[in-house]
Amino acid sequence: MALDRDGAANLPANDFYNGPGYGQRLYGYPEAEEPAGIDPLRLLFYIVEYRWLIAILLAVGLVSGLTITMMQTPKYQATARLEVQIPSARVFQDMELVSESSDIRAFLTARERLKSRALAQRVVLGLGLSERTAFLFPAPDFAIGNIFRRAFGASASEALDDYAPEEREEIAINRIVDNLAVDLVTNTSLLSINYRDQDRRTAQEVANQIAQSYIDQRVDQTGATSELARQFIQDQVGQVKTKLQRSEQELVDYAKEAGITVTGSEGSLIENSMQAINAALSKAVEDRLSQERLVQQINAGRGASLEQVLVSEGLQKLRGEIAARSAEYQQKLGTFKPGFPEMQQLQAQIRELRKQYDDGVAIITDGVRLKLDDATAEEADLKQKLAEMQAEQATYQDKNIRYTILKREVDSDRAQYQSLIGKLSDANITSELRQQNAVIVDLAPLPRFPVSPRLSINLAIAIMLFAAMAATIIYVLELLNNTFVNPDQVEKELQLPVMGILPEVDAELLAESIADPTSGLSEAYRSLRTALQFSGTDGAPKTLVITSSEPSEGKSTTVFKLAKDFGVLGQKVLVIDGDLRKPNVHRQFSIDNTLGLSNLLTNTVRAEELSTVVRQTKEENVWAITSGTIPPNPADLLSSQRMAQLIERMSQRFDLVLIDAPPVVGLSDAPILSRLAQGTLLVVCANKVTRKSAKNALKRLKSAGAQVVGAALSRFSVGKFDYSYAYRYMNYHYYNYGGETPKLEGQSGDSKSETQQPAHRHRNLVGRARVVLARLGRRLKPVG
Repeated sequence: MALDRDGAANLPANDFYNGPGYGQRLYGYPEAEEPAGIDPLRLLFYIVEYRWLIAILLAVGLVSGLTITMMQTPKYQATARLEVQIPSARVFQDMELVSESSDIRAFLTARERLKSRALAQRVVLGLGLSERTAFLFPAPDFAIGNIFRRAFGASASEALDDYAPEEREEIAINRIVDNLAVDLVTNTSLLSINYRDQDRRTAQEVANQIAQSYIDQRVDQTGATSELARQFIQDQVGQVKTKLQRSEQELVDYAKEAGITVTGSEGSLIENSMQAINAALSKAVEDRLSQERLVQQINAGRGASLEQVLVSEGLQKLRGEIAARSAEYQQKLGTFKPGFPEMQQLQAQIRELRKQYDDGVAIITDGVRLKLDDATAEEADLKQKLAEMQAEQATYQDKNIRYTILKREVDSDRAQYQSLIGKLSDANITSELRQQNAVIVDLAPLPRFPVSPRLSINLAIAIMLFAAMAATIIYVLELLNNTFVNPDQVEKELQLPVMGILPEVDAELLAESIADPTSGLSEAYRSLRTALQFSGTDGAPKTLVITSSEPSEGKSTTVFKLAKDFGVLGQKVLVIDGDLRKPNVHRQFSIDNTLGLSNLLTNTVRAEELSTVVRQTKEENVWAITSGTIPPNPADLLSSQRMAQLIERMSQRFDLVLIDAPPVVGLSDAPILSRLAQGTLLVVCANKVTRKSAKNALKRLKSAGAQVVGAALSRFSVGKFDYSYAYRYMNYHYYNYGGETPKLEGQSGDSKSETQQPAHRHRNLVGRARVVLARLGRRLKPVG
């Protein structure tokens, strides 16, 4: 393993730069992450970027909204409220349609009646609308002529005589139906009647007339129905009366013939007797069962607990005396013995009281047994009597069959007759008193302002539509714009770290900005130099190829400035013009191009002439090898062994070797040179090179074995608002401080700077104006 002059290991380029420093994520440059969701700040940037397009479309939307408003004829809306009452009509009770107030069908029916053509015809006749020219032939709702009509007050020119009365009536009915809207007020029984017309007084009159005509129509229908019902009921009453009289006569005649007597309760004597016997039998059975329960209690030895015993006053007194003597006996038992005379006397008294108590209980229990015997006998008698009555009832039923049939007919005819009499009375009252099924809650007031057109709504809709159009256009423009606009896109699409962002400078000010160390462009190149210094573990690569996807992306300028900036740091820099087709290094350094790289590779330069090929430029610590004579086979020369040896030897003699390579697309020179160098820097021009072209170029470089250390975004428009915010550190106007910095008295060059300061400021103003005009021209160009 060979060592270079500093003692470092001279490893092959591919092995040395396969580490984390080249071709992968570099230090300080995180991998690009896909933003999650919608970025409000990015949307703001788009709005500012396309502010003129958005402003123009919004202005067009405002004008369109105003024009549409002027083309619409103003309409006034009058609103009347009607309360629908349920049920709508009561002709007679049994045949009426009963609807609950919560039944929505009744209100929907009322709404459809209000919108019917029959009701509209009543309104037309009531207001005489078929004779109003302004109502029959209004101005068009939407037309260009409305602008002039509203401006000069022109009116309709149709004549009524040109139309027959039936045609005018049909036109008026259609107008009412078309401009009428009926809505149900939520959770109420109110209907809102809304009518629109170009004349506000007409709108008021029609809305109120619709409500009143609905009530009149329903009242007329109810009255006609009631009259028909009254006549029908009156005829039925006469027929039912005759039938009732005939059925009653037949019933009386049969009752006399069969000997059937009818009580006031409409039942026979036998039925009444049986009902009485059944009631007495039920009472007797109940008494017997009650006495049997008491006798069972007595037989069980619990006669003393009978209710009669417990409520008896004499027995209660005996129980009290027994309890008193027993208590006295127990009290004295502690003092006297049971055989003591006084104790024996107490025992005799207690026995006598208990005997009297038992005799009283026996008397009561004997009475209960007697009552049981009486109840049993009474029950037997009633059963016998009921059996006799049932035999009589069977005989009576044979006679009562015909009687029942006749009586049922009489009852039916009498009930029908009474019902018809009541209905006839109701019908007479209804025919005289017409009942309303709706009430006007609010009459329509005279509208003050038109409900349409609404300028604010039209403007809002127009602005929304044109805003959506602007968003669509911006989206399409962004979709068609296949170039790189900001550094984030470079990192995302190419997966390369952006090592430098080079601001856009007007072509006429480019030379001045490059020469001025305080310009923003110079500062950007110094930032690129710093990024290259920290791009690897051992600093910048010894040999660096600088190329681009397409021509005119700023690679030669980048080579010149990097060489100059690294030379200022004291490093020995060699610039090799590897573009043997369209060289530019000799122009950058203002040296001749008689002998150069092509001469070295073709072995047409002698050893003593080598110093004339590697020439020191006027820049500090910068040497250059120009392209030399343009050969017919540049790719063959660059891929030769001499080229690899030349780069190896120059990397040992110089601290940094910069190779200006031709563009990648369409040529094989750049991939060949990138394979020979330790690193490759890809220059990407903003708003010029397409993403596909840059991707293809990077793919070709990597397929050739190049170690692409990163990319430099050139001609970046830092003056745009969105980029100035996101990359405000690139605002190169900040670095133009040299002309305003005060200098010490007596310092050399003071008089010169003072005399040149106005001219310098003038040039800066002119240059900035040109830049602004150039940007505006690019924005107005169609997207290709």
